Amino acid sequence: MRVLITRPRADGQAIAARLEKAGHVPLLAPLLEPRWFDGPPLDLAGIDAILVTSANGVRALMRRTDRRDIPLFAVGPQTAQEARDAGFTRIENADGDAKALAAAVPRWLASGALLHVCGEQNEGALAETLMAAGYKVRREILYVVEALLLPDAAVRALKDGIVDAALFFSPRSARIFIEQAGAMPLQAVSALCISSATAAALPPALFRAIRVAARPNQDALLALLD
Repeated sequence: MRVLITRPRADGQAIAARLEKAGHVPLLAPLLEPRWFDGPPLDLAGIDAILVTSANGVRALMRRTDRRDIPLFAVGPQTAQEARDAGFTRIENADGDAKALAAAVPRWLASGALLHVCGEQNEGALAETLMAAGYKVRREILYVVEALLLPDAAVRALKDGIVDAALFFSPRSARIFIEQAGAMPLQAVSALCISSATAAALPPALFRAIRVAARPNQDALLALLD
């Protein structure tokens, strides 16, 4: 299958390598790209655990502190793996979305102060949920995820009708795709979505099918190609 990958370039390249091994033809089409915010080292005094809701959060965190001894609570397996690669010594994995992470925190930490590392577009619902449960939560916005245009190669492939599937990892990337490609012939494309919220951002009539991963993580999304 010829598969369009809309994830940011660094993650998209890793996915492309996996798809090639599985016999697919990947086509990189990053619609979002993180931009890191510079600043002084983070003040982590009194922080009992760090909340991270994406691999980009781990990457941003690495740029602002050398500490790896504070427990890190990750939203899912990719974020947890990024934290392992970065050298964090205690990592917990909620294996879900932000709601799953909020529900899992009390299993790992009964009370205390949490630092939520996030991007500029984060709405703050995770922090609000945990503060309502009695935790102290400080949000640190360490990056912004900026929208990109579809690459020319992806535009040509879509217009030629040779794309079999497109991978969508967030409602925002799905909306950006529709803004740029909604007038192109997409009836042969299966839209594979990481969550029901992502699928809801896509008009069903435009695609051959819209399918949702069994779990909101990358491995479950790629399993839809099997």
